[in-house]
Amino acid sequence: MIKTIVVHVDGSAHQDSRLRAAARLASEHDAHLVGSAATGISFADMALLAGAVSPPSPVVDLDALRAGARRRLDDFTVQAGRLGVASIETRLAEEDTAFGLLLQSRYADLLVLSQDPPRGSAAPSTPRDLPTHLALHGVRPVLVVPDSYHDAPIASTIVAGWDGGGCALRAIDAALPLLCRADAVKLVLVNPDTLSGLHGEEPGADMALYLARHGVAVEVIVERTQATAGNALATVARDSGAGLIVAGAYGHSRLREWVLGGATRELLERTPAPLLLAH
Repeated sequence: MIKTIVVHVDGSAHQDSRLRAAARLASEHDAHLVGSAATGISFADMALLAGAVSPPSPVVDLDALRAGARRRLDDFTVQAGRLGVASIETRLAEEDTAFGLLLQSRYADLLVLSQDPPRGSAAPSTPRDLPTHLALHGVRPVLVVPDSYHDAPIASTIVAGWDGGGCALRAIDAALPLLCRADAVKLVLVNPDTLSGLHGEEPGADMALYLARHGVAVEVIVERTQATAGNALATVARDSGAGLIVAGAYGHSRLREWVLGGATRELLERTPAPLLLAH
């Protein structure tokens, strides 16, 4: 069940699409919508500022940062109400944006944010690679909404990537409330022969049966292609007019920093529809 949704609030031009997606899901699932805004200054930064002998350059006006975040949250409340959301709450995080969202998402079923915008067009409080960071470090699924989204049904046709792995399984389980509502679910396997040990004799059959027992109208699609897995999923989604893509967020540690695998990064950059990720 989806009963609590956290949406990133930064007041940027990219906020409209993600708020529309979050509001639609909140209304369809009778869920509580939480708008989360951050000052952009972490507790550690504030401690350093408090102990500084001389003012930092440029001077950080914490009161102005708080006031700006509160204004964004007030605007969010008005916008969410206009979109028909019945249960709304706002949270102001005295933190950097990524940590504040990670903290709030612990107590929610879904975290909604936008694709990385072009350089120079993000709000000052929104760091680059925010979807990457939250997808790999968070404990809840992340819904990444492209700017092209307006108000289309999300759980109409859904494309779900399946490779037999744990990340894909967690993404499908996280999306189950949406999959059960969908008119059609396309379970897409890309070149499954290379992972035959994970799929069994009939690739996709066991997962399709699992979903069917939950009442999901599922169809298995096997793509044997020279294209990358990310491009293959995006193409199926585009050709079928899907309202949602579900995929595992794959990453690996490089010098103790999490970085995304190629397929996940491709989907984040080029998804034609809202993208639900879980790691």
